[in-house]
Amino acid sequence: QLQFVESGGGLVQPGGSLRLSCAASGFNIDYYTIGWFRQAPGKEHEGVTCISSSSANTYYADSVKGRFTISRDNAKNTVYLQMNSLKPADTAVYYCAADDWATVQAMCVNPDNYWGQGTQVTVSS
Repeated sequence: QLQFVESGGGLVQPGGSLRLSCAASGFNIDYYTIGWFRQAPGKEHEGVTCISSSSANTYYADSVKGRFTISRDNAKNTVYLQMNSLKPADTAVYYCAADDWATVQAMCVNPDNYWGQGTQVTVSS
């Protein structure tokens, strides 16, 4: 079973930044597309951003384009999410998932196929 440990969440003021980390456990992420997803109470489950195994391709939800950046370090078996200009609407549990065949778009537009424990991000003044 593919498992991740997400970290880096917390409370931040609107306009602030956070960097989330997603460390893979028990497997090597080299050949996997990795995605960040979020779930907030009363809101749709959303694919935030996804990155291909080589980092050549990325996909971002319209809601985060220009503010969030996904990256990966295969040597460290870790994927990152840099979140800038945070808004209260970004408040959610963020988690990551892996897929060994999906394209970045296919993964991100089908969030209900992917679930995880996650880390809480709260944007509030």
